[in-house]
Formats: sequence, structure tokens, C-alpha cells
Amino acid sequence: MDVPSIQEMVPLPHVWEQIERTESRLMEASESRDPFLTKVAQHLLAAGGKRFRPLLALIAADFGPAKDHRPIEAGVAVELIHLGSLYHDDVIDEAETRRGADSANANWDNTVAILAGDFLMARASEVAATHLGQESVRLLASTYAELVEGQTLELQLDFDLDHDPAAYFRVIGGKTAALIRTSARLGAMAADADQATVDALSDWAWELGLVFQIADDALDLVATESFLGKPSGSDIREGKMTLPVLMAANDTDGDRIRQLLGKPPYDDEAVNQVISIVRAGGYVDQSLAEAERRIATADAAVATLPDIPSRAVLSSLAQFLLDQVTAARSE
Repeated sequence: MDVPSIQEMVPLPHVWEQIERTESRLMEASESRDPFLTKVAQHLLAAGGKRFRPLLALIAADFGPAKDHRPIEAGVAVELIHLGSLYHDDVIDEAETRRGADSANANWDNTVAILAGDFLMARASEVAATHLGQESVRLLASTYAELVEGQTLELQLDFDLDHDPAAYFRVIGGKTAALIRTSARLGAMAADADQATVDALSDWAWELGLVFQIADDALDLVATESFLGKPSGSDIREGKMTLPVLMAANDTDGDRIRQLLGKPPYDDEAVNQVISIVRAGGYVDQSLAEAERRIATADAAVATLPDIPSRAVLSSLAQFLLDQVTAARSE
């Protein structure tokens, strides 16, 4: 199955022009008076990335009357938060690569990577304070707190097969959906959208963020290493019990799952057997059915928005994420 590119899914030329300007602003905002810090802070920027969060901010801005530079600054702010969190994540996970390049912690060391992440977070606040106002600074701060809370809960649940799907959704709500929701909210606020529009876009983006993570977790179980750029089952190896694995552990296959994952570290044979059980038992499909329900909720929020070209784009983005899972399965 051929999945359209993100550019094809967002046929809005003005948004892609703004993405190019956002890219330039990201380089400006991540520059330090210290050349070494600049080099480290721009390491992941140079490695590329989808810029999904700035894209959401810019699409959301179409629903407001203002047409100035502020939505670009909103995109810069949310991407700086995202990038800063990646530096910290790689230290926590002891990751060696990120986006096809050496991670900052591998290229330099943990201390340097943490400082670079802190610097990018600080610059996000500076951008928001300078261009977007106090409410935006407060929103970014509370969002980062949610992100930290989600990641902290995830660490507490590592290698734990006994927590329920509700805990899984608290984790992905904090670590993924919160910043995706803020991306759309901040973009709409930057364009002076009315409160009902800001809230509808926030509701849509929250559900999109949950679908984003559910789809990503499913890919780890169904995609090939060439598709993922890393071995499949990486989440299991790291003790991250995603929704399909939790569903399997609490169903008729539970005893076998618990036997295979009873004592970390997990060898490749155990991980591969768990993946086979989860796929054969239909648990990936069950998790994707939950994602479809989230898409229906997102669509209900979209339906309240003005009927402009960007509204159709919103409706298609969540399905685009699930179509990637279907494409990976067909490889």
C-alpha cells in the first residue's frame, strides 16, 4: 500500500512556505553566544525531522483572522520544546542514535546533551515571551510539566505488565498528546482565533496526539527493521508495555506473555515470540480500533470549525497516521 507523503496530505502551499521560514527561525533561536553550545543545540536540527508540531501550529493558525509572523513563532516554540525533550530522552534511554545520526549524548556526553536540551527549552520560553505573550509562556510551561509527568509515570511502569490501559493513556497523554495539543492551541492563539475555535482545535489535537502514539506503538510490532530504522520490538526490550502488549497480557494469552517477559533483560527469542503472539491474537488490530474511536472524537471537534480548506486537512491527518501502519504491514 502506497501512503501519500505528508506534503500530499497537506496541500496548502502557504503552510509549506511558512515551514521554510520556521526552519530558518529555528536556527536563529537555537544560536548561542558560545559556538560550542550552538553546535550541540543545532545537532538534531541539522539531522532533519518532520516538523510535525510546527506544521500543526501553522494549520491551526488558518482558523484565526490574524496573518502575521506569530504563528511561525508558535511553531518555533513548540519545536524547541520537542527538540529539548529529545536531548533529555536520549540521555535517559542511553540512546546512541537519533534521526540517523549519533545522538548528542553519544557524540559528546550526557552533561553536554542535558545542557543543550535545557538551552533549547529556555529559548522556547524566550520566543514565546517575546512574540506570543504571557498566556503562551504559561501554556508552554504547563505543557512541559505534563510531558515530564507522563515520562515519569512511564519510568515507574517499565517492565510492569499489571497496569491497565488507563495508565497507558495517562503516559501517552503526557509524553506525546499534550505537546501536540499545545501545538495546535498555540497556533490558533497566535492567529487571534476565538475561544471556541481554540478549544475545538485543542480537542482535535489531543485525540490526534493519542492516535499518533498508538500508531507509533503499533509500528514497533508490525513493521520491519528497514521501515523503522531500528529493530522491531524495541519498546518491549526497553520495558515499555504498549497497548497491544497490555491487551495480550490481560487476555487468554496472558500466561504465556508473562512467562516470556517475566524477568528482564529480554532476549531476542522472547521478544520475537511476544510479537508473534500479539500479532496473531489480533491485539494490534484491537489497539487500532481504539485509535479509530479516537479519530471519530477528533472528527466531531473538526466538524464545529469553519469550512475552509484547512478543515479537510485536519480530518485526514489522523487517518494518515493509521495508514502508515497498514503500509508497514504490507511490506
